[in-house]
Amino acid sequence: MLFHSSIRKELARSFGATLVVLVTVVMTMTLIRTVGEASRGTFNPTDVLIIMGYTVLSDMPTILSMSMFIAILSVLTRMFRDSEMVIWFGSGRGLASLAKPLFRFAWPILVIILALAFFILPWAFGRIEDLRDKYEKRGDLARIEPGQFQESASGDRVFFIEKDSEGRQAGNNVFIATHEQGKETVTSARSGKVEVIGQDKFLTLENGQRLERTRGKQDLTVSVFERYGARVGADDQSVRSYVPSSSLGTLDLVQSPTPRHLAELSWRLGMGLAAFNFILIGIAASGVNPRVGRTANLGFAFMAFIVYFNMLVLGKSWVESGQVGFGVFLLSLHGGAFALAVLWLAKRHNNWTLSGPRRNRLANQEETRA
Repeated sequence: MLFHSSIRKELARSFGATLVVLVTVVMTMTLIRTVGEASRGTFNPTDVLIIMGYTVLSDMPTILSMSMFIAILSVLTRMFRDSEMVIWFGSGRGLASLAKPLFRFAWPILVIILALAFFILPWAFGRIEDLRDKYEKRGDLARIEPGQFQESASGDRVFFIEKDSEGRQAGNNVFIATHEQGKETVTSARSGKVEVIGQDKFLTLENGQRLERTRGKQDLTVSVFERYGARVGADDQSVRSYVPSSSLGTLDLVQSPTPRHLAELSWRLGMGLAAFNFILIGIAASGVNPRVGRTANLGFAFMAFIVYFNMLVLGKSWVESGQVGFGVFLLSLHGGAFALAVLWLAKRHNNWTLSGPRRNRLANQEETRA
């Protein structure tokens, strides 16, 4: 049908434009947040763009749902405003008959949302956790930053180097403070370089001094050296011990139905169900009111989207804590939203009105006078 084809083309254009805007906004916000976390030592600064990409990819189900909802609501509202819906209604079709072309447009998006939520989202979260864990387990040499005090992976050493050269294999004005086996030592040197002795790496210091003090005692030992070697920790190659539920595969969540896993599963399944319900809500909420302006429906779209997804997050915490069952949460939230959307759409499709006793009495009086 020509009308179905034209509305799908307009929906595709609106969806594409909205998606580009939302992705740009999310990328900007994610970049700012990731740079802040990298500056605090959570991520490697060189991995900022990679982590931003994984984060945006994990947010794509939410972005796609919101883009589709805004596109449906804005296109149908424009059709009401330009009186195109009058032609549609005049042909004997109601508002509910728009569901068919809209679902024909939206079904690929729904499939992509489910695929992202069930497969791509845990993979992206897993890659982010791998990069975070790898950076936390880096060796002492990798932690050294010129002009900054850096703590070792074990937390018993603090390093400082004024400047380095030759790919961090040598530096000047080196400072090391250690706390080991009840002893506190402070070592400073004019220069230092990295040497490999056997299978271990040593930081060889030249022209410096070493202060040593035993805890609980007042004695202080001072030694001056021309050459001193300090063993530095290597990178920890162990496998990541902590595996958050967000990085587990969907099949693993199903096979191990603990409250934490069911909560994550409710979130992933909920994103697909919410996207489905947003199609019906968009049809039911479409319309135009000259008194409130053109942006009223977009404002409603943002509010409805925020409330729905906040309920998803809140329900996830409820399922994880055991306050609400997995099936009860899905049925109450998504089933309730579906029922309200269908009732709202049926009311507008059939032009149902709520008439009170006073209105019925006035209508009977007018009929009597006539």
